[in-house]
Amino acid sequence: MKDLITKYNALTAEEFIILWESVWGGGPTIEQTKLAMNHTLFRVSIYDGDNVIAMARMIGDMGLNYYIKDVVVKPEYQNKGIGRMLIEEMKTFVNDNGIKGTNIFVELCAMPDKIPFYEKFGFSANEAQRLKLMHEVK
Repeated sequence: MKDLITKYNALTAEEFIILWESVWGGGPTIEQTKLAMNHTLFRVSIYDGDNVIAMARMIGDMGLNYYIKDVVVKPEYQNKGIGRMLIEEMKTFVNDNGIKGTNIFVELCAMPDKIPFYEKFGFSANEAQRLKLMHEVK
C-alpha cells in the first residue's frame, strides 16, 4: 500500500458509485449521484495512488444539524484506521463551520455491527426508530 492521499470535495459521482458498489452492491444512477455530490456540504475521499478506497459525506443545514452519510471503506482496506480518519475529518468540518459556543446535533445511521465503531467517537443510540420510504420519482 502506497502513502494514502486525502482529498476534499473532489470525490466524483463515478468514484462514489465504485465505492458504493464495493460494499452495498447495485449503486444509484450517475444522474442521482451527480446531483447528490453537488448538494453535499462536505465530502472527503481517500486514495491509494490513483485508486479511490474510501469516502464519507456530510449533509445538513450548517446551523443546527449535520448528518454523516455514506461512510465507505473498500473491504480490503478496512481495519487499517481509514474509517477513523474519515470520521475525524467529519468532526473537524463541523467544528470549523459550526457556531462557536453552541451545541450542534451530528447524526448518522449505522448497521448494528458498526455501532461499536461509532461509539468510540461519542455517538450513542437513542430510542428513536429510523423510518424510511423509497419513493419512486415519476
